Amino acid sequence: MDKASFIGVLIAVGCLGFVAFHASHGHLMMFYSQEGVFTVIGGSISVVFMSMPMEKLKKVPGYLKAFMFNKGKSATEVIKIMGDLGEKARREGILSLESDMDKLGDPFLAAGLKMAIDGAAPETIEQTLRLEVLAMQDRHKSGKKFFDLIKLYGPGWGLVGTLVGQVGMFGSLGSGDIDVLGKMLALAVVATMYGTVLANAIAGPIGDKLAIRSGEEILCREMVIQGVLSIQGGDNPRVTVDKMMAFVPQSQRAKLKLAA
Repeated sequence: MDKASFIGVLIAVGCLGFVAFHASHGHLMMFYSQEGVFTVIGGSISVVFMSMPMEKLKKVPGYLKAFMFNKGKSATEVIKIMGDLGEKARREGILSLESDMDKLGDPFLAAGLKMAIDGAAPETIEQTLRLEVLAMQDRHKSGKKFFDLIKLYGPGWGLVGTLVGQVGMFGSLGSGDIDVLGKMLALAVVATMYGTVLANAIAGPIGDKLAIRSGEEILCREMVIQGVLSIQGGDNPRVTVDKMMAFVPQSQRAKLKLAA
């Protein structure tokens, strides 16, 4: 569980619920509009279906899982793993790492070590692993794109609902039916609220968190590439760690060296 994401969701739900409860004096159903849901939620869903291929949309549950659960390794963990592998390769030879590949739980690192053990050229290893990084970036962009589309078009559909409500209200002025006028006015206001909440309290933060996670994973994979190439080259384990430290801000290096 990503603690920051969970805390953020709790704060958002708590604050919005508190304000809504007090504003409605406990009658929360006044914030519900079936027409608003169909317009804003349905409209936003239509946008992503029109904008993205089906194979990308099937991965939406995975995007939400990546937001709430962070399974990626931190820079500290990567440095420790690569340092330990470098120590073992230095003592027992690079072939001794073959028994560790299944225990790593990281297909990317395992693929790099396998090529190094098999004696592939450093250029081949680096090129292959970088192609994997590019493919991963493309997958991550699809996740962020999904939420960016909702963030972009959700308020637009909210405006559509507002305009529909206003047209309905103006069209009912002659009848003088206060119930119809109130319903249309509620639709106009609630649709705008739905679009704003959807874009700024849901889609926007999730997309930004996925972008940050993507950057962190790319950084860790770059560290792995340098670590694998360093181990294959027979570098001293300290040199291997120092190469990976180049990807970490100066302010964090002392702490990471202690952890490693």
